[in-house]
Amino acid sequence: MRGDRPRLRARGGAGGAAGLSGAGRLAPVMNRRSTILFSALEAILVVGIGIGIPLSLLTLMWALQFGFQLDWLVFWRAAVDIWAIGHGADVTVTIDPATALALGVDGVAEPFPVTLALLGFAALTLLAGWQMGRRSRDERHHLLGAVVAVGGILVVSALAALSASHPSALLARGQTAVFPALVFALGLALGSAGGSNPARERWRALIDELPGLVIGVGGAGLRAGLGTVATVVGAAGVVTAAALVLGYGQVIALYESVQADVLGGIVLTTGQLALIPTVVLWSAAWLIGPGFALGAGSTISPLGTTVGPLPAIPLLGALPAGEASPGFLVLLVPVIAAFVAGIAVRPRLIGELREGQRPHGWALATAVVAGLVAGILAAFLAGIAAGSAGPGRLAVVGPDPVAVGLWMLAETVIGAALGLLAGGVRVTRQSAAHPRSE
Repeated sequence: MRGDRPRLRARGGAGGAAGLSGAGRLAPVMNRRSTILFSALEAILVVGIGIGIPLSLLTLMWALQFGFQLDWLVFWRAAVDIWAIGHGADVTVTIDPATALALGVDGVAEPFPVTLALLGFAALTLLAGWQMGRRSRDERHHLLGAVVAVGGILVVSALAALSASHPSALLARGQTAVFPALVFALGLALGSAGGSNPARERWRALIDELPGLVIGVGGAGLRAGLGTVATVVGAAGVVTAAALVLGYGQVIALYESVQADVLGGIVLTTGQLALIPTVVLWSAAWLIGPGFALGAGSTISPLGTTVGPLPAIPLLGALPAGEASPGFLVLLVPVIAAFVAGIAVRPRLIGELREGQRPHGWALATAVVAGLVAGILAAFLAGIAAGSAGPGRLAVVGPDPVAVGLWMLAETVIGAALGLLAGGVRVTRQSAAHPRSE
């Protein structure tokens, strides 16, 4: 059929009049069949690379340390479990009585869940979705490709979950199938932002029909809330890096205490790299105020650090010492972030006001919207960074989502309100004449 023949699209030409790109080449536009094929391959690659990272290291251990003695399927199941945990899926672990007795850990004799996400794997899936969204957002069959890719990841993930099922490590199959697809879909949506697809145009037309003040308050509040959380997470990344540098000696000491060989050290380091995004979200909860826990009864917050016995994970050597706690001074980070965000979005709010309207009330309403957005997003991020890491006291690890959300809401409302009101919210003649700012 004519509709399935490959077509060519001009790139780099002004107004599309020229059939050549700036380099004099023609850029192909994919038809439906090509879109379906490449999207399906994308889904297979995303899941395959994600599982392949732990599988390659475990296969090396199978060959070099175990001398091909064990069944390789054991390592395949472990790789799928690790990848699934990296996307937030739950795994219920059951240890045989002899091994449980040798370990001597409280609660290890009973089945226990492992729900703490190694978010490095989810970050890779998110990045893959973002890249596909950026690459195909202006394609004619963009939506078809997105549906095929997300559906393909769901199917391949479900097959992987079925193949890895075992009583000793009972994988939540539904979560393993759905969660990676949702993460990839989020990446697709982020990457597609700014494209000229029909769905985006319909959404913009729907928003334009709303009253100007609703757009001004909602848009400014949304941007301020998102900007505040993004700034706090960025600051948390800096804090995490600084803590690793300052705690370098303790990290090395923990590496030495493990007494792992070269391959074991590589496996341990790879696992910790997958945990880094989770630790960054722990640091964000620390900056916000409530902090996080590393076991029942423990607290790591700006007001102090109280921890019990911890596993010999080198990354934990960067934990702050109790006597070095900075106190409430840390809380200035989210407040200042919200203050700067309020200043940044103030022109958008002013552009929707008219002479005679009370600007201070609308500024406070915008600050409340920003606080709600920031609080909900911070609570969500805290939720995906919390879970169970093992039996006994390790069943409570990470921040409390409710506490983090409430603290973030209050800090954002205060900071954003100060930023929006800084210097006075004035309605200029220009903004009154042009109530809708672009």
